[in-house]
Amino acid sequence: MNENYWSEKGRIFDIQKYSIHDGPGIRTIVFLKGCPLRCRWCCNPESQEFEIQTMRLPDRKPKVVGRDVTVREVMDEVEKDRVYYRRSGGGLTLSGGECLAQPDFSAALLRAAHENGINTAIESTGFAPFEQIQKLLPYLDYYLMDIKHIDSAKHKEYTGQPNERILENAFKIASSSNVELIIRVPVIAPFNGTPEEIAAIGRFAKSLPGVRKMHLLPYHRLGQDKYAGLGREYLLPDLMPPDADTMRTLLKAAEEASGLYCQIGG
Repeated sequence: MNENYWSEKGRIFDIQKYSIHDGPGIRTIVFLKGCPLRCRWCCNPESQEFEIQTMRLPDRKPKVVGRDVTVREVMDEVEKDRVYYRRSGGGLTLSGGECLAQPDFSAALLRAAHENGINTAIESTGFAPFEQIQKLLPYLDYYLMDIKHIDSAKHKEYTGQPNERILENAFKIASSSNVELIIRVPVIAPFNGTPEEIAAIGRFAKSLPGVRKMHLLPYHRLGQDKYAGLGREYLLPDLMPPDADTMRTLLKAAEEASGLYCQIGG
């Protein structure tokens, strides 16, 4: 990596502070633009395109989504909350979008944090050439990896991409680094919301060397209005969040199939 990595530029659309759901402790989340998947339920549709966009929501001023920043500019914000990271075991998490769509910028951000004593994590689909993932691993403490489905055809139907590369990369990450890999499953009723489908993911998680945790993330509707603001159609307009009984049933299926520590939520 270029030693002048503090000047590396990338494109983000938000920085969220005081998060407690995206890795251990209190964390600052940097949301990057660009994603190769098109999940029908995506709560951040403004993250999918790398281009800077304008989102127009009812009764609000038009919002420009996306800005170009350097590693130093981002780290100036991240550093402000170092005291919270130290007290809680938190740190920096890269989200999106998909941070692997900007591998050099993501690696530079993680390096800047890691070399300055700040814990690091990414939320990622793992859909990228493994060589891009390898750029991040030396500076990464936690990899929060989405495994959405085991069936590749159904995965492609709902996300636009097959899952072979994702599953292969999960095994490579688990086998080749000291990063703690945590499997996270967005629970979407018509897509993967049965005990059998969750159990299949649990069995896969069990096969990954060193993996100890699996999180079930219930669907929420918070991003639905953004689609109209971007001039897009939301393809699951009648989808509702799973109820508590359903999530408990799925949690039991995950626990029995995986033998891992499983929880609802991140």
